[in-house]
Amino acid sequence: MATPYNPNASAMRGRGPVKKEPDHLINERIDVPMVRVVGDGVEPAIMNTREALRKAYDQGLDLVMISPTANPPVCKIIEYQKFLYEQKKREKERKANSTKIVIKEIRLSPQTDDHDFEFKLNHAIRFLKEGNKVKVDVFFRGRSIVYKEQGEQQLLKFAEALLEYGKPEQMPRLEGKRMLMVIAPKK
Repeated sequence: MATPYNPNASAMRGRGPVKKEPDHLINERIDVPMVRVVGDGVEPAIMNTREALRKAYDQGLDLVMISPTANPPVCKIIEYQKFLYEQKKREKERKANSTKIVIKEIRLSPQTDDHDFEFKLNHAIRFLKEGNKVKVDVFFRGRSIVYKEQGEQQLLKFAEALLEYGKPEQMPRLEGKRMLMVIAPKK
């Protein structure tokens, strides 16, 4: 049997416009008896919540709770939309200043030739200078897994050549048919 048509079904599935509650307690939603009031042009003071609300309304602004865990909770007299804008701006700035770690991968084989080794070493040096981590792996194809020692020697030789630019974060370890090592850039 088919279900009847429900015009609000899309909103119930998480699609469509859904009114979101404010993230902060504002104005009448503040339900504590005493608050510490701060804001531009407001002398910081501890007062009754009703008194703080009246003060905010007299200025044509909102009373926004910014620190509910403080004792007493801290509220700021500010326009709520301006407060959200400033908060979003600070978050965006913090995100821009955080460093994004990128891991570049370089693959060797147990029998990598000297020229190829130097070529890949130059790439690794460039990656480390850019501030990226380098994940070096030796891939064992078919029966070449019997040359584990050669693979480990390749990785250690690679790490030794990069000591000037970065330090090994983890020593070579075998995972299936791959032997891995991660090298982090020096600060």
